[in-house]
Amino acid sequence: MLYCSLFLYYWSIPPPPKYVFGYLYTLPILLASLRLNRPITLPITLGAVALTLLNLFIPLTKAVDFVDITNRLIAGAALVITGLLANISRKRYEKIIVHQEAELKFQEQIAHIREDFVYTLTRDLKAPILGAIEAIEALQQGEFGDIVPAQRQVLEIMSRSHINSVNLVQTMLDIYQNDTHGLKLRLAPINLLNLVQEVITTLTELANSRNVRVKLEIQDNYVSVRVNCDALQIEKVITTLLTNAINYARRDGEVKILLEAESPHYTIKVIDDGRVIAKEELPYVFEHFYQGEGDRQGMALGLYLYLSRQIIKAHNGEIWVENLSPHGVLFGFSIPISTD
Repeated sequence: MLYCSLFLYYWSIPPPPKYVFGYLYTLPILLASLRLNRPITLPITLGAVALTLLNLFIPLTKAVDFVDITNRLIAGAALVITGLLANISRKRYEKIIVHQEAELKFQEQIAHIREDFVYTLTRDLKAPILGAIEAIEALQQGEFGDIVPAQRQVLEIMSRSHINSVNLVQTMLDIYQNDTHGLKLRLAPINLLNLVQEVITTLTELANSRNVRVKLEIQDNYVSVRVNCDALQIEKVITTLLTNAINYARRDGEVKILLEAESPHYTIKVIDDGRVIAKEELPYVFEHFYQGEGDRQGMALGLYLYLSRQIIKAHNGEIWVENLSPHGVLFGFSIPISTD
């Protein structure tokens, strides 16, 4: 249609004798080369050249001289060159696209291989770690003889370390399952205030060991707010954010948990008073293998935060992080108060 419009427009207005408007045909040639293919570009180019030359005689406004013929031939040559260059550019772009597609496919295959390897490795690691925990518990219970207080203290440290390892392995397995098969939620109406209080109670020992105060701030109407969500999964998110805040808060510092219920979202914010996250790292905090630098680093942190993002997204919510001034970091998430 564009070619026909240019054709009719060109014929309806006699061109000035000293100028050639055949160059306007480069537009349909370029469009055909970019949007269509070579077999169509060729006849369009030849047709443009033919019409440029034919316009010498139709409409005939004056006698044709050598200058007019030369101008038309130059215009025709320019159109042919345009078609050739457009075809070369198209082939080059096609090669680049094919190469990029092959590269992306290769990267996807590498990613799948890596994920399968991690899944297999973590699955196989879980059994021996659980076995080690059972052996430590047997030692603590004196099944292999009496133990002195110093030995009991060492066994407790070993037990906590192995339990943390099991939790990390299970997190990696959960992430793999969620990425591969999706996260299946068991939704039920719950009071998130009660859930937050339970998590705080669970982490009281950790907070006391680091001399960190945990302060809960709620609204007056918050007790009655219920949310349709997966309690187990949301508990993982709250535990991750609160554990992270306690670990990175200043010693003798404070961690705040703010609960806000403004329709249609229920928001939980966890604020610590530790050092801020480097500005260039903020976009990557919830990435798969984020480790961070300085005082806020560790692969476990990245895995747990990545899992938290999976869980919140599955609830059609949002999770974010932001630095506070002059110090402190806020992790927050919001989920719908009610879902269909």
